[in-house]
Amino acid sequence: MTTVLLIGLGNPGVIYENNRHNVGFKIIDTIAKEYVVGGFRKMASMAETASSNVGDFRIILAKPQTFMNLSGKAVRVLADFYKIPPENMCIFHDDIDLAFSQIKIKKGGGNGGHNGLKSIDSAIGPNYWRVRIGVGRPLYKSMVSDYVLKNFDNDQEKTINSIADDMAKNILTLLERMQKT
Repeated sequence: MTTVLLIGLGNPGVIYENNRHNVGFKIIDTIAKEYVVGGFRKMASMAETASSNVGDFRIILAKPQTFMNLSGKAVRVLADFYKIPPENMCIFHDDIDLAFSQIKIKKGGGNGGHNGLKSIDSAIGPNYWRVRIGVGRPLYKSMVSDYVLKNFDNDQEKTINSIADDMAKNILTLLERMQKT
């Protein structure tokens, strides 16, 4: 059985729960609802984790509790603790360079200016899988920080919830794809 670490990026705390920046947490929470019995547990102060079996895979779900810009610290601890190489990790994160609700999946690559990915790259290198979820882009670059820390509107929230449900229902397809390349 192959163990895969699925990590959603976001910021801890109720005030950030529905922010665009927390779309990774939302995906992980939805996968957990679909497959995990018993919920999440704290791993020191670094992450909340949960695990389950999906097909021939053992999945470890994680939500770093270090805030977005320091995600690499938590990812490094998780990788070392579970002895999982970067190629068996998948990071779910918001992406302002994609149109709202657009999704791209790839292995490796640049960080596109995303501070969470920059932190992860410096901790484990860039050779991990990424599921990029488009949250749209503000009009001006100077607005990016405020934009990603704002909540989705009601229609966008419904769309993101639908995307999260679809990802959870089809997670085995992603896991199989990760193993083929």
